[in-house]
Amino acid sequence: MAHSDPKDDLLRYLRRGRDALVGKLDGLGSYDARRPMTPTATNLLGIVKHVAFVQAGYLGATFDRPFPEPPPWEAEGGELDDDMWARADESVDDIVALFHRTSTHADATVEALPLDATGRVPWWPEDRREVTLHFALVHLIAEVDRHAGQADILRELIDGTVGLAGPGGNMPERDAAEWEAFRARVEAAARQAVR
Repeated sequence: MAHSDPKDDLLRYLRRGRDALVGKLDGLGSYDARRPMTPTATNLLGIVKHVAFVQAGYLGATFDRPFPEPPPWEAEGGELDDDMWARADESVDDIVALFHRTSTHADATVEALPLDATGRVPWWPEDRREVTLHFALVHLIAEVDRHAGQADILRELIDGTVGLAGPGGNMPERDAAEWEAFRARVEAAARQAVR
């Protein structure tokens, strides 16, 4: 078995998570991409915008390589959760382009530094701020994948689209009736469990 480069492995998983996340916007109109789907206003476009700034922070500012565009909460009148939704004047294309710019910036940091390079996460408690690039990458992969999972559920609630997009999707092939029968079986088991 060939030995792989750990940095390449980490980047591959990060990029796979990014693709899964951004892919959840494919084919959606502006309203569906940005409408709040939970009581806390979680929305697909907001998740993509949030992850854009998360990766800009962990693989930018943390390693003294700040992303050149300031985060929205630093704008005049900005609030801490301004990365969690898109203003009416921010298009889906604008947010996706921002996401790709922060991805390119983050990848450049990974390519420029060794995995044992150290940085400081300015928003973490002082006693935990110092991290290696390896640690920051693992943390970021977990963040991206967590948010991609949220996006999976939101997209299913919006229009029923499930699983990974494109060839090699990860969902069983079932028609609507088969999915309803499966859901009914799971519902029945849930009800039986509480008797």
